[in-house]
Amino acid sequence: MTKQETKAELLAKFREWIGYVQELEPLDWEKPIEDGKWSVHGLVSHLMGWDKYFWEEAIQPISQDQPVTLQELDFDVFNRESVEFGRSKPKSELTQLAVHYRQMIIETIEGLDEERFSRTYGDFTVDSYLRDFIWHDHHHRSQIEARKAYLV
Repeated sequence: MTKQETKAELLAKFREWIGYVQELEPLDWEKPIEDGKWSVHGLVSHLMGWDKYFWEEAIQPISQDQPVTLQELDFDVFNRESVEFGRSKPKSELTQLAVHYRQMIIETIEGLDEERFSRTYGDFTVDSYLRDFIWHDHHHRSQIEARKAYLV
């Protein structure tokens, strides 16, 4: 953790996705945000897939003093499967799942003591994970924001 950003500050930024995904409800979730790109539905499903993966393979195990089970993934396959999973869910259910997994991660990290929060688990640290996925959220938010008028 840098002196500029505490655990609470990182979690506040990470929490922003919850409100944002709920604000997306009125948009057309089926239109691709650009030619050859995912729709809002696909982007939400993509982010939910990563949250579910990190919850199950890292955050939950850390909270239970179990080994982190992250694996090398083929990102293209993982992303495709996440988006495909989302196609089987209506917007409201996908929103609920996205909020659920993000909230589970946040609540669990909030409950980690400083030692577990700061420890290195192989190549994984909670701090780096939060920073990487805050960036990831903002990347996809900026894609949506750039096309929001088109998606109304």
